[in-house]
Amino acid sequence: MTPKSESRSSAETLAINRSAASAEHFIMATAGHVDHGKSALIKALTGTDPDRLPEEKVRGITIDLGFACLELAYPSPRGSGILLGIVDVPGHEDFVANMVAGVGSVDLALLVVAADDGWMPQTEEHLQILTYSDISRAVVALTKIDLVRDEQHAVSRVREKLRHTPFEKSPIVLTSVVNGRGLADLKTALAEALKDAPRPPDIGKPRLPVDRVFQLQGVGTVVTGTLTGGVFNRGQSVVVQPSRKQARIRTIQTHGVDADSSGPGTRTALNLPDLEAARDIKRGDIVTLQGLGMPGTFAEVLVEISSRAFRPLKDGLRIKVHHGTAKLAARITLYPAHELRAGERRLARLRLEAPAFLFAGDHFILRDWAEQLTLAGGIVLDPDPGRQPRWNEPRLSFLEARARQPGDVSAFVASAVTLHGALRRSELLLNSRFSGEQISQAASQLASQGAVTLAGDFALDPAKWKVVLQHSADAIDAYHRVHPERKGLPLNDLRAIVKAHPPFSELFDHLVENLIGSGFSTGAGAIYRTTHQPALPAWLEAAGARIRTLLAANPFNPPSRAELAPDPASKQALQYLLDSGELVAAGSELVITAENMRRAIEVVRGSIRAHGPSTVAALREALGSTRRVVVPLLERLDREGVTLRRGDTRILRA
Repeated sequence: MTPKSESRSSAETLAINRSAASAEHFIMATAGHVDHGKSALIKALTGTDPDRLPEEKVRGITIDLGFACLELAYPSPRGSGILLGIVDVPGHEDFVANMVAGVGSVDLALLVVAADDGWMPQTEEHLQILTYSDISRAVVALTKIDLVRDEQHAVSRVREKLRHTPFEKSPIVLTSVVNGRGLADLKTALAEALKDAPRPPDIGKPRLPVDRVFQLQGVGTVVTGTLTGGVFNRGQSVVVQPSRKQARIRTIQTHGVDADSSGPGTRTALNLPDLEAARDIKRGDIVTLQGLGMPGTFAEVLVEISSRAFRPLKDGLRIKVHHGTAKLAARITLYPAHELRAGERRLARLRLEAPAFLFAGDHFILRDWAEQLTLAGGIVLDPDPGRQPRWNEPRLSFLEARARQPGDVSAFVASAVTLHGALRRSELLLNSRFSGEQISQAASQLASQGAVTLAGDFALDPAKWKVVLQHSADAIDAYHRVHPERKGLPLNDLRAIVKAHPPFSELFDHLVENLIGSGFSTGAGAIYRTTHQPALPAWLEAAGARIRTLLAANPFNPPSRAELAPDPASKQALQYLLDSGELVAAGSELVITAENMRRAIEVVRGSIRAHGPSTVAALREALGSTRRVVVPLLERLDREGVTLRRGDTRILRA
């Protein structure tokens, strides 16, 4: 599956196969000015010429990314050695975009400076790109040392340029590919720089930013890249972002060797026969799994500009955003000032001209539209802010909390919950560089501190949740004041109130549980204060008395419901008497007193015991009533299990 330009000898393949299982896997990228000997140095170290394009051979300069692999014998504390995937980048100013595509997801930088030329413009730009890319480990190779007399002067010049950078204490190794000087020392320095480096993390969210796409006869489409965040397995279904095209992994290679799976920190090639190169997938796309978020066209970010930069970043500028291996067109909006100067950091919003698949915590590089200058770098704070017209106070607080601690999972969880009010824990920070376990632990810790409230699968903002609970309690109390004659607020009405607070609309059952635990009860489809006792208010007492009189006048032949309650006040009084149990409804139109219902049951039972199965007419006569009353009355007794209908007669249930 590996193209000819990256093929290996049998001996190399066997050696890598033997060591790969126990070796530590890391990725290194070169950096440095054109013609300072990056590719020659990689060839001398590995035996692989990273310049694979014919044009590169003719011109003698690196144009696109090249790849190699170096096995370092130096033992690491956790394995038998280090297997170092190498990305060789172009140094010419015309190909900085290709250089940026090669330094994403890198554990170590090899900064190459020619001893005879010294520090050059592209050396400086590459250094800034490495800094913006959050690369903290580097080794400096001072090449062509055979061309200078004063070696110490050459070293001191480079050391001075590294002052006040993350790499000021990086080792500087003197090398020459002409006579082989320093190559062994360089390998030792590389291993030393990585021996205590943390393993590339497996967060269960694999992403492969594609840097090469090609077709192989009889194989189909192959893509390569540096795998981060998780594991891919042979036969696994994947999705290409941002197009969302789906595919299946037929085969996998890591560092040019067939494998059943590939993990973080490895150069990985995937055979995706379902896709067609160029049409379905290209450099800049990301191969990942379904369910890890969606691409978007907006992102809220923290932008910083190097203290060594000589040009400010202006608000509203049309720029190129380099993320992973992708180059994205965008406009930037800065907040609060309209200009970002050397050494400053500022919140910003990127409006992308095409969807991009970003994670919270991702780093990116900003270059000018003409791609002549590297302007700034940044980190994604919110990859899915929606089309927010402006920053408001809650959103600014949210972004500032994340900007203060961009690598802290607790800060990201707390800020998300505070902003949104309620989020499913299973979906919390889905498109982020944090694992599900990290997120769950952070949520639990925040809950123990009272910073969030956990409710089933939800994480809630305690203050906002308290407001919803209080609003609900107030609504129940208000209902009691307006309708003291009723049991309580119908649960469906409470559900509508909760829906007015969208983040909490799925938490109705949990809200009711909370209310029940704080002085409320439920029953008969309503919720009420446990201390509430329904009572007729003064303005309904006359209507209630009238209803009682009418029902007492003819116990088994009462007026219809419409006659009992012809006006709003009477309807309220009637509902109270029903809710209190003083009256009983038998059918939609029949209402009698509870006492008369008990008497009617005794009459029916007595008549059936005396005469056996009885018709409606017989029972009507026993009650001294009418068919209008007896039919719904008997239907209710059937439902309650007092009587059983058989044809046209009723019998008593056993």
